Amino acid sequence: MNYSIQEISRIIGAKTTINPEISPVIEILLTDSRSLSDPAVSLFFALSTSQNDGHKYVRNLYEKGVRNFVVQHPFTGMNEVSEANLLWVPDTLVALQQLTAFHRKQFNIPIIGITGSNGKTIVKEWLYQLLHDQFTIVRSPRSYNSQTGVPLSVWQLNEQTELGIFEAGISLQDEMQRLESIIQPTIGIFTTIGDAHQENFASQEEKCLEKLKLFEHSEKIIYNEDQILVKYCLEKKNLLQETFAWSKINPNADLFIDFIDKRVDRTVIGYTVNSTQNEIQIPFTDDASIEDAIHCLALTVHCSLFTVHHSPFTKLEPVAMRLDVSKGVRNNILINDTYNSDINSLSIALDFLERRSSGNQLKRILILSDILQSGMVPAAFYLKVAELVKKGKVEHVIGIGPNLMSHSNLFDMEKEFYPTTESFLDSGSWRTLKDSIILIKGSRQSRFERISEQLEEKAHQTVLEVDLDAVIYNLKYFRSFLKPETKIICMVKAFGYGVGSYELAKTLQERGADYLAVALADEGAELRREGITMPIMVMNPEEHAFTTLFEHRLEPEIYNHNILDAIIRETERRGILHYPIHIKLDTGMNRLGFSANDIPSLVEKLDNQQGVTVKSVFSHLAGSDSPALDNFTQKQIKRFTEEASLLEKELEYPVLKHILNSAGIERFPDAQSDMVRLGIGLYGISSVDSKVLEPVATLKTRILQIRDVKKNETVGYSRNGILERDSRIACLPIGYADGLDRRLGNRFGQILVKGKKCPFIGNICMDICMADVTDTDAEEGDEAIIFGKEITITDLANQLNTIPYEILTSISPRVKRVYFRE
Repeated sequence: MNYSIQEISRIIGAKTTINPEISPVIEILLTDSRSLSDPAVSLFFALSTSQNDGHKYVRNLYEKGVRNFVVQHPFTGMNEVSEANLLWVPDTLVALQQLTAFHRKQFNIPIIGITGSNGKTIVKEWLYQLLHDQFTIVRSPRSYNSQTGVPLSVWQLNEQTELGIFEAGISLQDEMQRLESIIQPTIGIFTTIGDAHQENFASQEEKCLEKLKLFEHSEKIIYNEDQILVKYCLEKKNLLQETFAWSKINPNADLFIDFIDKRVDRTVIGYTVNSTQNEIQIPFTDDASIEDAIHCLALTVHCSLFTVHHSPFTKLEPVAMRLDVSKGVRNNILINDTYNSDINSLSIALDFLERRSSGNQLKRILILSDILQSGMVPAAFYLKVAELVKKGKVEHVIGIGPNLMSHSNLFDMEKEFYPTTESFLDSGSWRTLKDSIILIKGSRQSRFERISEQLEEKAHQTVLEVDLDAVIYNLKYFRSFLKPETKIICMVKAFGYGVGSYELAKTLQERGADYLAVALADEGAELRREGITMPIMVMNPEEHAFTTLFEHRLEPEIYNHNILDAIIRETERRGILHYPIHIKLDTGMNRLGFSANDIPSLVEKLDNQQGVTVKSVFSHLAGSDSPALDNFTQKQIKRFTEEASLLEKELEYPVLKHILNSAGIERFPDAQSDMVRLGIGLYGISSVDSKVLEPVATLKTRILQIRDVKKNETVGYSRNGILERDSRIACLPIGYADGLDRRLGNRFGQILVKGKKCPFIGNICMDICMADVTDTDAEEGDEAIIFGKEITITDLANQLNTIPYEILTSISPRVKRVYFRE
């Protein structure tokens, strides 16, 4: 069901500037300019937030062929989009929600709405796995559960849809009512209530009541009545009579869980409904998965969807909550999504592929398995897949599976098709893939992990996992201290503080950071070669690197007269005018920078040349993270304010000013000036309380071998690891050559294995270390975590009497970095 631009205008109550020659039927709602696929049928909503303003992308989208826009205020370049249809509204987000709420009302079908603090996405995806053979389903892509994600999800409803499954998440008061009007669920599932987003609610009760607004008009609400607070809040909102409750405690519940029997590789769940006992098996043993499965069971029981003999619970698959990005052989980059394959997740993965490949010269390749689908004739369905792949600008598709082979003629690009994964691997074709960014997208049954193994750059089993969603969360946290107009410089020097600068820079560029800062010109040049286009500041420029600076549009820090004279000479020699530079003032660090006494001569020199222009002036705080140094910090801020203002006045043109680092943003936000520099805080380290941030990096490895060693024997070099009991000793492939500090040996440090801390035993070796896992049921191949959420970088730094910077930047380049997004 699609709408003309005139119909949409009426639905959202817009004042319009309509071009009568352009009256398309709108198929795609666009809120992110980077996700553009089909300009002719797209309608762009220029959303304005505290972090970004979509209006600044209107002209660029117009140049790419988009002609339909919903806007709320005048914008730069408005006179240059004369052929566009402009729909003027007071609030573009409200308009988006109004349109999709109207769209939802056109469908008289069951809609499942899911909310709670945890488990929403898992429950939604498992319901899809359980029900997709019986119904044509539309569901939220991944975790699209926000004020913008929910409308975009509901917009997917069409004439073929028989069931909708949507999740809703909130972080503030009064958000859920707007989502309820869009989803309008007929059945609700409340998963759990926990601490997520608690910071914006006075109590868990307040948050629970807000979440329950999603179900105020639902016919039935499924929940766990053992959660006392949830039951209390349902009663308080007079919703208890509309519930279908499950319980492990109350045998009179609608669904009573008789027993939970965890086995080696599966769990048996026994249950009673209407005095009838049954059981299901799921291929998981962790508590969270068991609870998520029971929520799904409750819905299927309530709706009488399965007989016990045909229960598909045994076939539930892990939900891929992330896309992994890693380095491949032959200069390939791999995007790995080998857990599921359906058309919604394919669309998201293709969008991710396009974003990651923009700006570089790598060829776009898709390796795709047969796709789960129902309700459509295969030819029509795979035509839709082929169109999606083409819109994703894929240059080479490798299709694997009998259905794809049968419809290979629909794909209009370089292509090859195989009946099975084995036949593709046997063909050897994968050995020819080079200089490409490769999306590996397949269902679990296709076992595409075997393809990934062949294409991945071989490294030892120690990896540094980098959570790009955590980077985004931390960026938002620090933005919350700033005025909307304050700019942010994100520090990605020293290989992105050890986590890898390119993926980090790409994510920050997508999320609207204003500047990047690197230490050396070569670091900035590498980012440019990888497609990073945003301004980049070089903190330690060297004269021999001026050519690199100019060729890659890198902006140098200027800290004394020598470097200033050199760059002025070079700009004059090359005929360069007004090249941006950043002046550093020394206000007390006594490291690099001009002093107050230098300002008159600095201004005179700048006034008598045209080669450079001062873009910003800044200084470094020496002790903003230490309350004991607050008086000194205040003196530095005062001194900087005076000197920077004097410089700007003498130059007679505006100059951006910045002095705050991560600690300064948290502790001295009133001194934010025009810009701030976000460094270690971006990576999850706070000078106030690191618990408010998300850890970005997790260093992990796997157990190579476990051996039984008798009491009084020793482990490792110099026989330092003397055992006081019969022990199980694990050998791990990580050592000081990987960045593991030798001081952690001999029981000083610990690793985490199966949730338990296990001490290092003996000396840390170059490539190997040993740990005592006697008190665990660890097995060879199990994961071991060096640092992450449980053992934090800050904890490790405190233990070693150093700083988190050193821990992060010490991780060796030979440790593979794996990047992921949920």
